[in-house]
Amino acid sequence: MKFFLIFPFILFSIQGAKSQLKSDSLKTDSSKLLNQVTVRGYLRQQPVLSIPASIGVVSQAQLALQPDNSFISVLNTVAGVRAEERSPGSYRLSIRGSLLRSPFGVRDVKVYLDEIPLTDAGGNTYLNAIDYNGINSMEVLKGPDGSLFGANSGGVVILNTLNQRNNNNFISIGLNGGTYGLLHESTRLQESIKNYSLNLAQAYESYGGYREHSYMQRNYLQAVNRWAFKNDDLRITSLFSNLGYETPGGLTLSQFQTNPQWARPPTKTIPGAIQQKAGVYQKVFLTGFTNEYHFNKNLRNVLSVFGTYVDFTNPFITNYGQRYESTFGLRTYFELSSFSSLNFNTKFNLGIEWQQTNSIINNYGNKLGARDTAQTFDKINTRQHFIFARYIASIFKKLNIEAALSLNFYNYEFKNIYPNDELNYNNRNFTPQLMPRVAVSYQISQNTYWRSSISRGYSTPTTSEIRPTDHTINPNLSAQYGVNYESGFRLRNSDESIYLDVSVFYYHLQNAIVPRFNADGTQYYINAGATNQPGLELTFMGWIIHQNNSSFIRGLQINESITIDRFKFADNYHDATTNYSGNQLTGVPGQVIISSLQTKLPNSFYLFIEHNYTAKIPLNDANIAFAPAYNILQLKSGWKHNLTSKSHYEIYGGINNALNQKYSLGNDLNAVGGRYYNAAPLRNYYLGFTIIL
Repeated sequence: MKFFLIFPFILFSIQGAKSQLKSDSLKTDSSKLLNQVTVRGYLRQQPVLSIPASIGVVSQAQLALQPDNSFISVLNTVAGVRAEERSPGSYRLSIRGSLLRSPFGVRDVKVYLDEIPLTDAGGNTYLNAIDYNGINSMEVLKGPDGSLFGANSGGVVILNTLNQRNNNNFISIGLNGGTYGLLHESTRLQESIKNYSLNLAQAYESYGGYREHSYMQRNYLQAVNRWAFKNDDLRITSLFSNLGYETPGGLTLSQFQTNPQWARPPTKTIPGAIQQKAGVYQKVFLTGFTNEYHFNKNLRNVLSVFGTYVDFTNPFITNYGQRYESTFGLRTYFELSSFSSLNFNTKFNLGIEWQQTNSIINNYGNKLGARDTAQTFDKINTRQHFIFARYIASIFKKLNIEAALSLNFYNYEFKNIYPNDELNYNNRNFTPQLMPRVAVSYQISQNTYWRSSISRGYSTPTTSEIRPTDHTINPNLSAQYGVNYESGFRLRNSDESIYLDVSVFYYHLQNAIVPRFNADGTQYYINAGATNQPGLELTFMGWIIHQNNSSFIRGLQINESITIDRFKFADNYHDATTNYSGNQLTGVPGQVIISSLQTKLPNSFYLFIEHNYTAKIPLNDANIAFAPAYNILQLKSGWKHNLTSKSHYEIYGGINNALNQKYSLGNDLNAVGGRYYNAAPLRNYYLGFTIIL
């Protein structure tokens, strides 16, 4: 463990000395092997080195190295992020927090597709609707950032669809398949004519799954139309996703040890997952336009108007649920850049984001996978909006100061349609909340920046928590909130071939929203108390052997991602009968270390190796059940051949879980009857090819 912590620093020192010795002999163009990373997450394109915030960036090149049938592997390479998949298609995601609040889906995290919120007004995010190959890069803004993005207590994820091949016309075709019936096909087309470009993406994926009753299938279409004028940039984005996946359910420890491939078996009183045909079937349609207009060199406006419709069906063990959700909203902000000089320049942002989600939620009996007798029908209309402002000052190009503030509004109204047939809506209005953020970064040397920040997190109950699977609306559930303190530094060496980012933080969360379970496995939610969440994150990237065309090893890059969390329940954390103060936060491993090595070989061959060590994970609040630590090794090798200067084809193959580790990825926390375990696949293989013309 200690070796992993000090290795990047030793390596950086050695490489820095080597760079200094040969700096005179390197040409500028060939030496900058790790191009300066830029992000758009903080409202405009800017270099990540000087931003006074913790950001994880997944580039197009990094996406290409990972298996493309799921976002889980690539998301987990970002320090501080934990992504899980209980069965194919069933995502869970947290940033610097616990999945305790998320029996399924994404909570505490705000997700955007370019400038369009993928998270609706009710806090639901259908991340699993997106196909891997529809995304070109990802940005993860870690820690609460409601000052610009509204209610969240974990962070923000931005999925960038814009292709980095500039305005080049191309057609991309990809196909891969593998163990357990994996098949993933994707095509992409980009066509540019003068100031207009069209980017189309299509994908189909099916996967039989490692476990019984875990088949998944997704059809995906995405279109981005773009018109670029002198002062104006207009984009129209649309996507349609049709996803269906079976849910095998959690196993007890003895069942997991006997046969991890089993689906949840029946009991004397409750049928099993196969008998009830448990699964999720969702159709998501999103469309919106984004316009960026430059009034002059100092003033611009970004405006997004969007709408989403979701048709969601969930045959469950004990009932048959259906939801119909429609969302519409807008997000807009102005940016004013003041005079710039060698010593001082400023920027000011002012904007608003508004959304409304109307949900119809119906539950019926589940008769062997078929909809049966009506149980309860509800309508919930949720509205959230926030006004935000930010001021940035750069002094002597060394000191960057940022102050941002948002005022957040949230309310919902609900009524029962059946069996009570209520005539009027009941209203719940939350007190408007201020979410400030103050941050500073300072350039210590040419390639080293120190940063520090204080920010407030605030997360309102989601629609799925207000009206959970026990069918009872809880109008008394309150928001959770807290304050995050953070400091860190970033540095790179002189030829930009090595990059290091270290963060330490402490987040005190109060009024935590967590699920509790009835005997039949249905959920309800309570505000359980406070948590203390100190942590350390380290990201290291470096070319140990610079890219070249002369030696056998044409390039050798190492990546290290280290997350150390010491999250615990605070003194007042409890349920109805027990106080859990001082226990390790459920679902959070103490350490996660992900190491990878990319090797470039002659004739455009390459080899990628990645190792994931995850420490043991507490499975219940009492800390009496733990999932053991695991080591996951994956390998990918391929050959890329250039057809022309702009086209190529690539053939590749890979092994996932090469050590054949038996482990659970996506534990059901605090599960009734100890059904915690959702087994991940054992050793499996895949082969594929990509052609770009």
